[in-house]
Parts: sequence; structure tokens; C-alpha cells
Amino acid sequence: MQLFAKFQSFNAFIKRVVKLAMPYFQSNEKWQARGLLLAIILLNLATVYMAVQFNDWNRVFYDALQAKDEPVFWQQLTRFTYLAFGSIVIVVYKFYLTQVLEMRWRKWMTGYYLQRWLSNQTFYKLELTRFTQTANSTQNAINTDNPDQRISEDVNQFTAQTVSLCMGLLNSVVTLVSFVGILWGLSGAFSFVLGGSSYTIPGYMLWAAVVYCLVGSVLTHYIGRSQISLNFFQQKYEADFRHHMVRVREYSESIALDKGESVEKAQLDTRFTTVISNYLALIKAQKNLIWFTSFFGQAAIIFPFLVASPRFFSGAIQLGQLMQIASAFGQVQNSLSWFVDSYSGLASWRATTDRLTSFDENMTASEALLTTQNVIDASSNNLSTDDLTLLLPNGKVLLEHATLTANAGDAILLSGASGSGKSTLFRAFAGIWPFSKGQIQMPANAMFIPQHPYFPNGSLRDALAYPEPATQYDDAALQAALTDALLPQLASRLDDIEAWGQMLSGGEQQRLAIARVLLKKPQWIFADEATSALDVEAENTLYKRLLAGVLFAKGAIISIAHRPNVAAFHNRTWMLEKANSNDSASATYSVAVTQHS
Repeated sequence: MQLFAKFQSFNAFIKRVVKLAMPYFQSNEKWQARGLLLAIILLNLATVYMAVQFNDWNRVFYDALQAKDEPVFWQQLTRFTYLAFGSIVIVVYKFYLTQVLEMRWRKWMTGYYLQRWLSNQTFYKLELTRFTQTANSTQNAINTDNPDQRISEDVNQFTAQTVSLCMGLLNSVVTLVSFVGILWGLSGAFSFVLGGSSYTIPGYMLWAAVVYCLVGSVLTHYIGRSQISLNFFQQKYEADFRHHMVRVREYSESIALDKGESVEKAQLDTRFTTVISNYLALIKAQKNLIWFTSFFGQAAIIFPFLVASPRFFSGAIQLGQLMQIASAFGQVQNSLSWFVDSYSGLASWRATTDRLTSFDENMTASEALLTTQNVIDASSNNLSTDDLTLLLPNGKVLLEHATLTANAGDAILLSGASGSGKSTLFRAFAGIWPFSKGQIQMPANAMFIPQHPYFPNGSLRDALAYPEPATQYDDAALQAALTDALLPQLASRLDDIEAWGQMLSGGEQQRLAIARVLLKKPQWIFADEATSALDVEAENTLYKRLLAGVLFAKGAIISIAHRPNVAAFHNRTWMLEKANSNDSASATYSVAVTQHS
């Protein structure tokens, strides 16, 4: 029963590998991919052919030495030169074409996963569901860690290791087939007496190689099996350590202001200690395996001579035949020992494949994690919700059965306590919150100003026009938007290359986000604490300009804000109020609509 379960597990793993590998060979690059693969296979077959020729050369060359036949000696040296040159050409082109295939495959897979990761907010959904089990997610989906590493490192390792291992296996199989007959013919029969009976084993050298390698493979798996899980977690811990260092860099100013260096150092030390601890366990496991494989490999050198020497000393075979037997035995033994020799690589490949497979499954689960709400881009220039229910990723109801309406000319303030779901409601309006039910009708020409705006590294004009190409706007429009957003000092720096998200203060970042809105002139604006880092005077000035812009465009503005002076720019309030219920299954908040006088 246990053996059957292992077989099922292995079969499932192979299916996952095929699912990962096949898309490239069925893509728009399939003919180039298949051509390269075919060329590499043929070169591997050529390698085996050359090995057969060298095996025959061994017999003729050493027989010539034993017979002191000088003409044959020089003839075989010439033959060796041809064989050696041919082998070098094969080795060089096999290496080159293998690298080309790995590079092309990696390029395609990286583009494929980047496309999936950055489509339909999959990257966002993966983060939402990372630490939370939901009714719509699988266990794998909540364990997505470091997609950056999986796309950059795991894809690279998967393509390289898959090609290497598959070609190694192919080479071993073909070599085995090619040399089995040779070794069988050279072995002769081994006769012995046991218990008064005489026995004869035909092709005994072949059976010796099979038994030798079978025992070695079983022992190798027993000794090295722990490397699979250790490799898996090593990649995870390395990624976690690197990810935390990136976070320290991104939040360097906040950490410096809080004097949190010691805390971050302690956390990095903890993560690095985990990396080192797992790595020590991994190298200990590798050490144990190397002990065995080294003994196994060294013994394999002398083993065929020990087994075949009685026939040589009896005069049944000549030196050349002995060397040919040893060479053929070595080829068969190496073929049968592929599992032994490749075990560490197989363990690393299995760990990489499991990580990449889980990432693929996670994205599939996230792609299926679609909101049940109906988001409509309408030309009516209205916002409305019908029976809208918002849930948290853990399944808890946040807002229930909300029916809201906003029309052109409205200026609505969305208020409520922290954690009441104001930003979540905006996410639902934007169509990126997957844990919602009901219907939402959205105007088409709308922009959102998030609490923490994002600015790509690069030129200021690219940061200002993001995500649109900066070429859509002339310098005058870009400079006017910066000036209107109270950033006149940046108007002359459109071509400066900077990390704007780190260089600018919090208030400057908010003004730059507002400059985007003033540049693009949307009809509808959804502002989430868009001016929280500004002084009152700047806040009032910018709200006047935002409000004037949407009124001119016959649109509306909906704001999340806590400061009282912001309310003066709005004619209605949507208040999220805590529901009076002790039932944990019921809504936590409800919406109260108030019209300002």
C-alpha cells in the first residue's frame, strides 16, 4: 500500500512537471524550441556513438601494445585523433545549443509568468490571500511567498536543471542500450559450484553491473532523501531574508526616524540564522551522501577488473579485451548509476519544481478568485451599488446590503472609524476587491488617489504620467500640473532620474499624486486620505482645484478624510457606523447617508 502511494505521488509529480514544461514547446516559439531540443538529442546520441567508438579503440590499441605491433599502434593513434576532434566538436555544440535552449526557455517562461502575475490584479490577490484561508482559496494559495524569487530564480533553475537532467537521463538510457550488448558479448559465462551443483551465469559482468548499481541507488535514496525538503526550505529562507532587506531599503527613512536599526538587525539576524541553520543541515546531508557516492565511484573503477581478472589470468582474454570489458562495464555502470550521481541535482530540481508548481497553482487559484459583483463601466456618469456586501479575506462580513448612489455634481465625504472599511469600499469601487457580493455601476472616466501613491523609478515625467506613456503629454501640460499641485520647484526637473518614492517627502508625494489627476482631468475622483500630509492651507487650495476640475468635467468627487476642514468641500456624507449586533456573522458596519445644508 505504501509503495502504491509513493507511485501515485511520483506520477502526480511527473504530471506537474509536464504541465510546467509543455507550454513552451506548444507556444508560438514551438518550432525553434523543438528544433533546438532535437539538435541537442542528436548531439547526445552522437556522444554515445563516440563512446562506442572509443570502446572499440581501447580493444585494438591495447592489443597492439601487448603484441608490440607498431603499425597498428600508429594507426590507432591517428584514429584517436579523429575521434578526439569529433568528440570536441560535439561537446562544444552540445554545450552551446543547450545554453541557448535554456536561455530561450527561461525567457519565455519568465514572460509567461510575468504576464499572468501582472494580469487581473493577480499580484494583488496573492498578497491578499497570503496569510488568510478563505472559502475561495486553497491551502497552497495562502502560502505564496516571494513571487519575485519564483519568477527570477526558480524559473531559471527549473529550465537549466530540467534540460540537464533530461539530457543526462537520455544519454544514460542510450548508453545503456548501446553497451549492454557489448558487455554481454565480452563477459562470457561464469561457472561455479554451489552445494554440489554446478551453475553457469551468462553475461555475468552485465548482471554484476546491474546488482552493483541497484544496491547503490537504493542506498543513495535512503541516505539523501532529506535533501529534497532541505532544498525547498533553503530557497524559501533565502528569499525571506532578501525580501526583508528590500523592505529595510524601501522604508529606510521611517526606520531611521524611529531609530529601529536594532530591531531590523535582530530580525535580519533571525532570518539569516534560519538560512544558515537550514544550510548546515543541507550540507551535512550532502556530506553523508558524498561519503557514499565517493566510495561507490572509487569502487566502480576497480570492480570490473576484480570480476574479469580470473578470465584474464587464465588466458581466456587478452589485455585489450580486458580494457574493453572495463570500459564497457564503466559505461553500463555509469548509465545505471545516473540516479546515484544525479541525486543531489534531482533533490534540488524537485524542490525548485515544487515551488514553481505551487506558484502556478496559486496564480490559478487567484485568477479564479473573482468578485461576484458586477462592475460596469457605464457612460451614464453615475455611481451606484445594489445590495453590496463586503467581506474580509477571512470571511468576516464587513459591510452588508449597502445601496448607495452618487451623481454628477456630487461631492461626497466617506467617513468612519479606522478599520471600518472605507478604503475597502474604494477597492470594491475600483473592481480589485475579490471578497464582495452585489452589483456596482461605475463611471468610466474615474481616477483613484490611494493613501500610499506609487511612483516608478526613472524620470519625473514618467512618474507624473504613470501608468500612461509620458509622450502623451507635452512639457507645458506636465509643468502646469506640477505648478497647480503646488510643486513649482519640480517643473524644471521633468527629465531628472530619481527614486521619487524615496526622495520626496510624504506631502510632496501626495501633491505629485494630485498632479497626476490635474494632468489627466478625470470626471470622477476617488481620494483616499489624499491630503493627510499637507498643511490646512495647501489642503484647501488643492481641494478647491480638484473640485473645480470634476465640476467642470460634469463629474463628482468622493473623499476619505478625517480632518474637519475637508468636510466643507462636500455636500453629502456617507458615514460607516458600527452595527448594533452581537452576532459575529452579521455586518460590522452599515452606511448612513447625510445631506449637508
